[in-house]
Amino acid sequence: MLQKIRKVTCLTAVFICSMSGFSQMKMTLEDALEYSIDHSPELQEALINLERYKLNLEAQRASLKSRFALTLNPFTYSNSRSFDNRFSEWYTNESFSSNGTFSITQPIIWTDATVSLNNKFGWQQNTSTSGTTSTNKAFSNDLYLSINQPLFTYNRTKTDLRSMELNYENALINYALRRLSIESTITSSFYNVYTAKNNLEISEAELKDAQQNFEIIKNKVEADLSARDELYQAELNVAQAASTVDNRKVSLENAKDNLKQTLGLDIDDDFDVVAEISAKPVKVDMLTAINSALGSRLELRQREISRTELDIQMKQIKETNSLDGSLSLSLGIMGDNEKFQKIYDHPTNNPRVSVSLSVPIFDWGARRARIKAQELATKIFDMQTDEERKSIEIAVRRSCRSLLNLESQMIIAEQSLKNAQLTYDLNSERYRNGELTGMEMNQFQTQLSNQKMSYVSTIINYKLELLNLKIISLYDFENGVPIVPMSVVPQDEKK
Repeated sequence: MLQKIRKVTCLTAVFICSMSGFSQMKMTLEDALEYSIDHSPELQEALINLERYKLNLEAQRASLKSRFALTLNPFTYSNSRSFDNRFSEWYTNESFSSNGTFSITQPIIWTDATVSLNNKFGWQQNTSTSGTTSTNKAFSNDLYLSINQPLFTYNRTKTDLRSMELNYENALINYALRRLSIESTITSSFYNVYTAKNNLEISEAELKDAQQNFEIIKNKVEADLSARDELYQAELNVAQAASTVDNRKVSLENAKDNLKQTLGLDIDDDFDVVAEISAKPVKVDMLTAINSALGSRLELRQREISRTELDIQMKQIKETNSLDGSLSLSLGIMGDNEKFQKIYDHPTNNPRVSVSLSVPIFDWGARRARIKAQELATKIFDMQTDEERKSIEIAVRRSCRSLLNLESQMIIAEQSLKNAQLTYDLNSERYRNGELTGMEMNQFQTQLSNQKMSYVSTIINYKLELLNLKIISLYDFENGVPIVPMSVVPQDEKK
C-alpha cells in the first residue's frame, strides 16, 4: 500500500513539474473574445451569410441603373419557296441579311415603368423569283423610344428593392446577435476552464497536505505515538486525493477542448487561462434594464422586419386575380436606302400605342380566401410579437432578481471560506498533536476545498449573470452606458 501511494505521489509530482516547465499560451477572457471574432465557426458562417445578402442588395441596386445591350446577327441566309394566294402562283425567295440592335434600358423606380431607347441597324439582300426576278439591296435603320408602364398594380421594382434591403438588415442583425451570443458562450466556456483549473489547483494542494499528514502520522506510528489504523487512514486520504487530482485533470482537458472548438482553435493547441476572479456588486435598476431591452433588442427589430414582409406578401396576394393592365408607347423613325448615307432621305414615322387589361371575372372565392388567410397569419404574428415582448421583460426581471440573490450568496460564500480556513488551520494543529483522527481531519480538508470551489463558483455565476443581463437588456450596468447593437457589425459593413 505504501509503495502504491509513493508511486502515485511521484507520478503526480512529475506531471506538475513537467507542466510548470512547459511553455503555454496565456489566454485572458479579452483575448478569447477578440480571437473569436475572426476564427469562431459560428461567426464565420454568419459573416458569409451577411456577405451573400450584401451582394444580392448590390445586384438589385445595380439593376436599377441604365442597362446597355448590344445584340448582333452577323449573318442570316434563307432560301424558301412559297405560294402567293394573290396571284395563284409559286415563287422563290432568297435572302441574305446582317443586323445588330443597340439598346439602353432604364427602369423607373418611382412608377415601376421601363424606358428604353433602341436602334436597329442592318443590311439585307432579297431576291424573289416567280416568272420574273426582282432583287433589292438596302441598308435600314430603325430608331425608336419605348415606354412600358404597368397599371392598376403595386410597384414591383420598389417592393423588390425594399425586400432586399430588409433581407440585408436582417442578416446584419443576425450577425450582431451571433456576436452577442458568442460572447456569452465563450465567457461561459472560458470560466469553465478556469473553474476546472482552479479545482485542479485546490486538489493538488489537498494532495500535498494529505502527503504531509501522511508523513507526520508515519513518523508517529514508527515512534509508537499513534495507532497503526491512523496510518491506514492517512494512506487512504492520500490515495483519494491523488484520484481526485487525476479526475480534475481530465475535467480540465475536456473543458479546454470545448473552448478550443468554440474559438476555432486547433485541437492540438495548448493554452493556460488567466483571470482575476473578483466581483464588486453592481447597482442594477430594473426599470432601466426593461426600457433598454424593449427599446433596443434586435429580436424586436427582426419582428418589425418580418411584419413589413407580411405586408408585402399581402400586397402580392391582393394582386392575384385582380384588375391588371399595362400601357405601352413607342415613338421613332425608320429609314432605308441602297446607300448608307441616304438612309434617312425618306424616313417613315412609326408610332405605336397599346393598352392591355386583364379583368378577372370569377375565381370561386380563391382571392378572398387567400387574403383572409394572410390576415389571420398577420394576427398570429402580432400576438407572438406581444408575447415575445413579455418574455423579454420577464427575462430581464428574472436576471435582476438573480443578481440580487447572487450578491447575497457572494457575501455568504466569502464568509464561509474564511470560517472554513480558520477551522482547518485550527484542527490541523490539533491533528498534528494527535487530538483528531485522520478521518476527522479529512472531513475538515474536504470542507475547506468545497468552500474554495464554492466561492469561486459563486463569483463566476455573478459575472455570468451580469453578462446575461447586459446581453438581454443591451445595457452595460458596470459602465452605466447602453449598448449599440449594430456597432458590433464588421467595420466594412458600417460604411
